[in-house]
Amino acid sequence: MKNTALTEKHFSLGAKMVPFAGYNMPVQYEGINAEHATVRNGVGVFDVSHMGEFILKGENALDLIQRVTSNDASKLYDGKVQYSCLPNEEGGIVDDLLVYRIDEKTYMLVVNASNIEKDWNWIQRYNTNGVEMHNISDKTSLLAIQGPKAAEALQTLTGVDLASMEYYSFVKGKFAGIDNVVISATGYTGAGGFEIYFDNEHAVAIWDAIFSAGSSLGIKPIGLGARDTLRLEMGFCLYGNDIDDTTSPIEAGLGWITKFSKKFTNSEALLAQKEAGIKKKLVGFEMVERGIPRNDYEIVDAEGNGIGKVTSGTQSPSLQKAIGMGYVAKGFDKEGTELYINIRNTKIKARVVKFPFYK
Repeated sequence: MKNTALTEKHFSLGAKMVPFAGYNMPVQYEGINAEHATVRNGVGVFDVSHMGEFILKGENALDLIQRVTSNDASKLYDGKVQYSCLPNEEGGIVDDLLVYRIDEKTYMLVVNASNIEKDWNWIQRYNTNGVEMHNISDKTSLLAIQGPKAAEALQTLTGVDLASMEYYSFVKGKFAGIDNVVISATGYTGAGGFEIYFDNEHAVAIWDAIFSAGSSLGIKPIGLGARDTLRLEMGFCLYGNDIDDTTSPIEAGLGWITKFSKKFTNSEALLAQKEAGIKKKLVGFEMVERGIPRNDYEIVDAEGNGIGKVTSGTQSPSLQKAIGMGYVAKGFDKEGTELYINIRNTKIKARVVKFPFYK
């Protein structure tokens, strides 16, 4: 089991630790609901140093990214971030990721913790034009400072005007007295905030500085449990649940990051799928009757016929109702459609709703 540079901090704060993607990670400190509310209403800090980071450099770096990712990275400029995915050759998704343009010939890719080796090998396989690739995952720490008070909590630590940063942009500069920190206006909570990348050796100093700077605003450490409920309220996909090697970006509602203005892995087949129409679609639903949907529960119609599967589900702390995501057969994907979730052999009524759940 790998540790992050902050594992001892989590233990000292009384975190409940669990194995996640090969790492020892904090799932909660004071409780998921309380931590969830802290991020929605104030500011909280996630240690997400288990995520993977690759640097791609050279004349052909953009060309490689264009060939392996679905979004159009030629639209990026220095300091801009893009959400994208790595399609496989069978119509599914190798992983979803963020692409950072550092300069014209240098990019950083941020990938899911459980897919670091898989993604590295996949991109390397297409690296036929000598792009320099560096896997900096093991030496890089990543903190997500999320919530409406994030900019206020962090502003004394940097000369960068955080409040004026455009969503999905980043700067590289001094933070908490440390050089070369990437400050990124991104996140996985829908609550606003920043993600900051730095070398492991600075992790404890930066963590302490953030908690000192945000103390008057009630800043708290947040575990992966609340990270999951926060992202689910926004309808953000989780790799391994809502998207995987068998789900296409078109089926997953990720057509907006699938740009057919260029050729990429399996783009012709995905374009044909888009034009022909999909047979299943990822939808959001809320429970009408009591019951909490969970990953892999069957979705059925009024007669009890199987029409799909739940991919994610929870009791939403913000909405005080049970919500979920899942793939359903064509014809059952319209807003307002009634579905039933098979919970312990009982049909429990649900209704299709638009993302995000939390407005």
